[in-house]
Parts: sequence; structure tokens; C-alpha cells
Amino acid sequence: MTTPDLAAHVERGLTDLRDLVALQSVSAQGRMLNETAAAVSRLLEAEGFRVQAFPGEVAPILLAEAGEGPFTLLIYNHYDVQPEDPVELWHSPPFTLTERDGRLYGRGASDDKGELASRLAAIRAVKEQHGGQLPIRIKWLIEGEEEVGSPSLVQFVETHQAELQADGCWWEFGGLRDDGRPVISLGLKGIIAVELRCKLADSDLHSSLGAVVDNPLYRLARAVASIRDDQGHILIPGFHDSVREPTPADLAALETIDSGEKHLKDTFGLKRVFAEGTEYAYRTNFKPIVNVNGWGGGYQGQGSKTVLPAEGFVKLDFRLVPGQDPAHIVHLLRAHLDAQGLQDVEIVELEAHQKSARSDMTAPFVQACISAARHVHGEPVVHPSAGGSGPMHPFTDTLGVPCVAAGIGNSAGRVHAPNENIVKEHFVKGVAFGVELIGRLGKGG
Repeated sequence: MTTPDLAAHVERGLTDLRDLVALQSVSAQGRMLNETAAAVSRLLEAEGFRVQAFPGEVAPILLAEAGEGPFTLLIYNHYDVQPEDPVELWHSPPFTLTERDGRLYGRGASDDKGELASRLAAIRAVKEQHGGQLPIRIKWLIEGEEEVGSPSLVQFVETHQAELQADGCWWEFGGLRDDGRPVISLGLKGIIAVELRCKLADSDLHSSLGAVVDNPLYRLARAVASIRDDQGHILIPGFHDSVREPTPADLAALETIDSGEKHLKDTFGLKRVFAEGTEYAYRTNFKPIVNVNGWGGGYQGQGSKTVLPAEGFVKLDFRLVPGQDPAHIVHLLRAHLDAQGLQDVEIVELEAHQKSARSDMTAPFVQACISAARHVHGEPVVHPSAGGSGPMHPFTDTLGVPCVAAGIGNSAGRVHAPNENIVKEHFVKGVAFGVELIGRLGKGG
């Protein structure tokens, strides 16, 4: 068994990433999804994967398989990306991978094409190390709908349970802190996104009529203000009743987390946070929340316009924890608004909702990932749940597979924003982690 030349595999992986970033696979706008699926298929087939493409509501779903061995690893990634808007805030073309000061910039450089390319580079290195073979069986599910809520994935997993059976799942994201410590997450929060709408007239009115005509923006303001308090605690009756409490092992993990809120404050210039230290970590891992994503209606141009708007809207997302069902949360929200006398505020569900997921901290696959991260990077920061959301629930609950998110992102990666980036050295470390993990799994953990 020879030692792989990781430098050569890293360079090839960066070439793959450059080619993938150039493909404008924006699922929200239906751009270049088939072309990108075909490009990813070609990359996998060149490494001996048998690739099947299945139609999705928005984009093809790819299911690939290669290798034999005592362990079956399922890898989940996605090839779609967020829109590049606003383009004027990018410092380099969004779909051209550009290196500046040790970082690589481009839409998808982190989320999720950088993760995909680094894992493929690791697989190439492992094959070189093992004489052209893989020491384990790898199944790779890559979709093109994640950025629009993965509307096809739940049914796909349910329909293809036999083909997707595995001993563990390497999830699509993860990151490294500035001090080099890897951040590993064992779950995700659920999500339901809604739009509250209120229309009280057929057209805008002169604002003098505010003396006798109600204002839809005020109604929406009342609705939003009634949903949570000043500390972010949700006030909807029954909202917390079904929450599944974290296990003792989950809570113990919080004691090892350096939450990093100071770095977050410094990076983004935050003026107000709800908590620090262990409480900060508890909230990001275990607390359900509601966010106001955007607000519209009335005059928003320069200067004043004394108008009483006819209608308005506000967009919200609820991040949920195990035990909470998105459909039930919408039901509770409707009952709450009605109780506030806000029957004229309509609730419209946006995109696909997702349930939360959490893996057992003591699962052998989880421990193998932690050990591999420790070997490559140093002591990892292990979060029982990430603060974000994704389609992990069908993997942990339908398939019964523990999922571990470990990857190459960074706290200043600007994911979903202009100037999305990865640290180039983190890509190198991500390849090394993949080699170590697959090697450990081939030896039984």
C-alpha cells in the first residue's frame, strides 16, 4: 500500500471545483441544473461509480455506488446553489472561482460544490492508496433541489430505501474554525417557512384616511410582535409542548463547546445577541426559534409618500427541534393569530418544510468521524445539532442511519451571500479528513 500524493489530488479537486462553480446551477431559477447533474455524473463515472439519474420536481437526483467492503458509507451532497444576487456586492465574478489571500471565492465554493469536490478528491486518494480499489462500499446521493427545500427527497428516500441502506451517512456540510478546530454536527433543526399576508383595500389610499381605515402593515406588525418576546422565546400556545428534550450525552457535549459568539460578533459586527457561553450553545443546538426574513408593502422609495397601503406581507421561518411537526406548527400559528383577533392575516406556506433530525452521540460511526477529525485536525467541537436546517430527517428516521456533518466551511464563508468562499487550506484538510475517515471505516472504525 503506497502513500497517496495528496497534493496532486488536491489540485485535481480544485480543478473540479473551478469547473463546477462555472456551472450556474441556481435551483430557485431553474438554471443549468441538467447540465450540472451531467457534469457531476461524468466525474463520478470516471472514478468507477455506477450512476443512476432520477427525475425530481426541480432537478435530477443522482444515486451512485462503488466499492466493496465491511462498511457501507452513504454520502449526501447537492449540486444546486443559491442565486448570486446582489451581483454588485461581489468583489469577483460569482461563477468564476477566484483566489485572494488564501481564500477561494465563488458561488458554491463552500455550499456545496467545495464539499463535493473535496470528497471526490479524497476518494481518488484512497483508491490510489489501495491499488485502485475502495476498502468500503460508498453510496453517494447528490440532489439538485436542496436550496429550494428538497421537495423530491423525502419520497425518493422512502421509495429507494433498499438502495440507500448504509451504516453511516457523511452529511453535506461542516467547517473549521479559525483556530483549526473542526466543527462537527450530528443533527439539524427542522424548518417551516411562511408568508403572512394582509390586504384591507383594493388600492392604496391617502394616509389621511388612517383616521378611519386600518393599516395592513400595522396588522402584520401586531402579528409578528405577538409571536415572540424580546429574548426570542416563542409565545404561541402549545408551540413547545411536543419538544423532545436533549439526552444527557447531548447536554454533556455542550460543556465541551467553545461557542465562539465573540468571533461571530467581530466578524459580522453584531449589536445584540441573546446569550453567551453555554447558553449560546444550548440555543443554537436545542432551542426552536422564529425569524423575520423580510417585510414588504407600501412606499419604500426615497423620501416620504403619505400613503395608506392596501396590502403587505412578511416572511418568516421557524427553526424546529425533534418532536415538532411543521404542519402542526402552522396549525398552532393559525389558532394563535385568530386568538389575537388577526383573522384577516393569511398564512401561506413557502417551499417544502423539513423535520428536525439528531443522531446518537454514542453510535460507532459518529465516534469514527470524531476520531478521524481528531487525528487530522485536533480536538473537534461536536454539536448535537447544527442551528441550520436541511433534509436529514428521512436519513435518520426513515433509513435509521446516523448522520455526521463534517466539512470545509468557515465562519466567514459568506454562504448564501455575496463573496461566498472557502479557505484553501481547509480544502486540503478536508481531503485529508476524507482519506482518514474512509481508511478507518475500512478497518472497522
